Amino acid sequence: MLYYIALPAAWLLWNIGFRIKVIGLENLRRRGSRGFIIAPTHVSAIDPVFVVIARFWGRRMMVFAKKELFEINPFVTWFIRQCGAVVVRGTRDEVDTINEAVELCRKGGGLLIYPEGTREKDGKILPPKSGVFLVAAQAGVDIVPCRVLYDTPDGRMKLFCRVKVVFGPAMPASRFAMEGRRDVKKLREGKQALVDAWEAIGAEHAFPARTGGQ
Repeated sequence: MLYYIALPAAWLLWNIGFRIKVIGLENLRRRGSRGFIIAPTHVSAIDPVFVVIARFWGRRMMVFAKKELFEINPFVTWFIRQCGAVVVRGTRDEVDTINEAVELCRKGGGLLIYPEGTREKDGKILPPKSGVFLVAAQAGVDIVPCRVLYDTPDGRMKLFCRVKVVFGPAMPASRFAMEGRRDVKKLREGKQALVDAWEAIGAEHAFPARTGGQ
């Protein structure tokens, strides 16, 4: 219950601090009762809050998060815990957590995971890691590419900047099915397809570049 109380409060707070525009939400709502994975690029440590707020509706997702996300400030730490955030990398229970995520997606739940594994530098998309595709293959669920875009000169989050959260068309689970657990060819194809989807979102929805000090 606390999640459904915290979410509207966070939505209001974030929309006061940022002018948030959500695009492509229908790409999530078309999922119906099927499980899904949201796979955004990663620019700011606070990106997950924007994605959760942009989705807004539906049952609580599981959120794979790095330890640093729990060290921003007490409110963000409290909120992301309410949103289902779990630390994965560097924990002894990592395998159990991944298995839990697979089972959750199989049962119609959602997973938010950042395939790049770390925040981007110099505005360049990083090659995705294999984990997101292995979970998608085991769970048999679609991947929804996503980007959080900031209207700032360097593309990074600043207080009171405009923000777009864009959900792209779902990438069907069938394209991630593997012959074995480490199907290198399928993994390579999946990674390239996800990067292409991220780049397409950026090309269509990025804020205009600022020039002349504007």
